[in-house]
Amino acid sequence: MVRNLKAAEAAGRLANKLGTYLRPGVLVVDEVGYEILERGEANLVFQVISKRYEKGSIILTSNKTFSEWGQVFGDEVLATAILDRLLHHCDVIAINGPSYRLKNRLKAIERDTDVA
Repeated sequence: MVRNLKAAEAAGRLANKLGTYLRPGVLVVDEVGYEILERGEANLVFQVISKRYEKGSIILTSNKTFSEWGQVFGDEVLATAILDRLLHHCDVIAINGPSYRLKNRLKAIERDTDVA
């Protein structure tokens, strides 16, 4: 999403590209915090969140705690503004425990070892 918005901004088509992320009834953003964002990139994310606020649902996944979002977005104030809008009408589901993907991989390795 960030790459697409950044490219659209550089080409002077940001408003049009924002519409892509404003139209769906539910926008799913996976792996927030996987990569640290530059300030300009974080501002693009803020624009999407802000424009969708109270107009469209967002499902977000992240392995970062909310207290780490200042680092992710490169600015504590911007992260707070994003979180303020996201958390106002939300349900937070915290999932703790071993990785589902890793768990399945470890089971496959154990089966292979048992066969040998």
